Amino acid sequence: MHELIIHGAEWTDKIGFVYPNEFIYWSIQIVMYPYMTGLVAGAFVLSSLYHVFDQKDLKEMARFSLVFSLCLLPVAMMPLMLHLQQPLRGIEVMMTPHFTSAIAAFGIVFSTYAVIVMSEIWFVYRVFFVEQTRALKGQSGLANNFKRILYNVLTLGAYELSAEAVAKDKKAVRLLAAIGIPVAGFLHGYAGFIFGSVKANALWMSPLMPVIFIMSAVVSGIALCMLTYLIIMEWQKFRAILAKGRGDASVELLRGVEMDLMTKTSKYLLMFLVAAITLEMLDLIFRGYTAMKSWDVLREVMFKEDFVKIFILQYGLGNVVPFILLLIPGLTIRRTAIALVLVLFGVFMMRWNVVIGGQAFSLSFVGFMHYDLPIIPHNLETYKEGLLGALTVVATPFVLFWGVNKLLPSLTFRKQ
Repeated sequence: MHELIIHGAEWTDKIGFVYPNEFIYWSIQIVMYPYMTGLVAGAFVLSSLYHVFDQKDLKEMARFSLVFSLCLLPVAMMPLMLHLQQPLRGIEVMMTPHFTSAIAAFGIVFSTYAVIVMSEIWFVYRVFFVEQTRALKGQSGLANNFKRILYNVLTLGAYELSAEAVAKDKKAVRLLAAIGIPVAGFLHGYAGFIFGSVKANALWMSPLMPVIFIMSAVVSGIALCMLTYLIIMEWQKFRAILAKGRGDASVELLRGVEMDLMTKTSKYLLMFLVAAITLEMLDLIFRGYTAMKSWDVLREVMFKEDFVKIFILQYGLGNVVPFILLLIPGLTIRRTAIALVLVLFGVFMMRWNVVIGGQAFSLSFVGFMHYDLPIIPHNLETYKEGLLGALTVVATPFVLFWGVNKLLPSLTFRKQ
C-alpha cells in the first residue's frame, strides 16, 4: 500500500533484479521539456537565417517562425511545472537565478532569451503598430477602441515612420537575431548539458550530448514551423474553395506560394538533419569503439531492450525515411507533410530514448525498468505524467499562436 504513493511506482515495470528504491522518476513531462525547448530554439534559428544571413528565400517564413517561437516560449517551462510536486516553488528559479546548478542557470538564460525575442518582435512590428494606431483612429466600436489603445501602447511612443527610422529598426532586428542565435542554442544546449554531466548514468555521460540536443532542436523547430505553415495554407485553400466569388485562380496562387516555400525551406531542414544524424552516429560509434566498462549494459539496452525504439522508430522511421522522402525530386504537399511528421516523431523518440532509456537499466546492472505511459488518468498524478498531460503541453502553443496571430499577423499569403 505504501508503494502506491511513491512517485513513479504507478508506471514502472521492473524486470530482473532492480533495487527497491529504483523507479522511472522522470516520465513523459521530462521528455516533453527538452522537446519543447528545442522547438523554441529551432523556430528562432529558422527566423534568424533570414534576418542575420540574408537568406531571401526564407523571407516569408521568417516572421511566421519568429511569432511562433514567441508562442512556444512560455510552454518551455510548462512540463517542468506539471512535473514538480510543489509547482509553486518553480518561480524561485526565475526570482533567484544563479550559476551553481544548470537548472538554476536556466532562469538567467530563459529570461535573457525572452527579452531578446520580445524586443526583436517589437522592432519587426513597430511600423505595423503605428499604422494600426493611425488607421483605427476615429473608428467607432468597443473592439476598435480597444485595439487602437492596445496598439498605441505597443508603439511605446515611437511613431516615426521615416526611411531612416525603418532602417534603424532593421539594423536592430539583425543585431538581436545575431545575439539570439547563441542564446537560443544555449537555452536548449544546457538541457543536453544536464544529461551529459550526470556521471552516474552511462547512457547520458557524453560530451557530445549538448551538441546533439542543439542540432536536433533546430531540426524539430524547422519541421514544426513548416508543418504548421502547411496546415494553415491547406485550410486557406479549403476556405477559398468554399467561399463565394473566389475561383480556382486563388487556390492555385495559394498552392504555388505554399510549395515554393516548402521546397526552399526543406533544403535547410535536410542540411540540419544530416548534421544531427551524423552527430548521433558519431556518438554511438565512439561509445562502441572505446568500449568503456559501462558499454556492456549500454549494449544490452540499445541492441536488446530498446532496439525497436532506437534503431527502428528513431533512426529508421524518424530519420532515414523522412530524409529519403524530402530528397526525392518532385516534392508534393502530401509527401512533405508525412516527412515533417516523421521528423518531429524522430526527434521526440530521441528525447524519449535519452530520458526514459537512460533510466531503463538498474544500477545493479542485472535488471531493467520499463515505463508504461498512463493513457487514462485516474488521479492528478497520472494526468500530469500521462498522455493527456503531454497533449496539454503540445496543444498550448497552438492556442497561444491563434490568439497572438490576431494581434501580430505573421502570414502574408492573403495578399493577392
